[in-house]
Amino acid sequence: MTFIVAIAVCLLVFINFLLWRFWMPWYVERRISRFQNELVDRHYNEVEIMYRKMRGWRHDYHNHIQALKAYLSLSQNEQAVSYLDGLEKDLAAVDTVLKTGNVVVDAILNSKLSLIQEKKIAVDATAVVPGNIAISGVDLSVLIGNLLDNAMEACMEIAEEKERFIRIYIDIIKKQLYISVTNSMKGKAGKVGGHFLSHKEGSHGFGLYRIDGIVAKYGGFLNRQTEEGVFATEIMLPLV
Repeated sequence: MTFIVAIAVCLLVFINFLLWRFWMPWYVERRISRFQNELVDRHYNEVEIMYRKMRGWRHDYHNHIQALKAYLSLSQNEQAVSYLDGLEKDLAAVDTVLKTGNVVVDAILNSKLSLIQEKKIAVDATAVVPGNIAISGVDLSVLIGNLLDNAMEACMEIAEEKERFIRIYIDIIKKQLYISVTNSMKGKAGKVGGHFLSHKEGSHGFGLYRIDGIVAKYGGFLNRQTEEGVFATEIMLPLV
């Protein structure tokens, strides 16, 4: 009987080893791949919505001109000014916020900046990125998208709108792509085993994992810091 128990224990240990050695890496990689695909799809949809609004505004441009001409021909100057004010607000909602020099970065940044503004979060963004750099567009999209999604989620935990802020700085420094995102947050981020904890359930942890993986892929540098009410991430990716 003891021999049978020993065999059973050995079999369980062996099966457990096989699961952790072969099945678990496959499962994690599959989850990460699925998460990345969903993230890219979401970013694409956000960009598509933004450009659809821009196309719609351009389509209506002729009608706006005719309306203004009608007001002016009737000497209805106040109505014309009011109409122009409405157009200005409408255009501000769809206008490109940043032009970095890189189409992929422009797309993801401007789609996220539109969302940030809709959520009543104060934002300060500066970005300069060459059009042709040795980092894939997908990796740039996933990296920047995750950073800003995490920043937005942290800001939305703060009840007071005036206390929400996100600062973005992207530039080329000493032949490296430098990305810095600083945001307000509620309290201070916790850490376990050197890793920051996520306050959000679900796939949020995979977002942090993807950021780490992309930085490692390019042999880059990643630094996360937190203090009461603030969280900051710095990333440097070699371009050579």
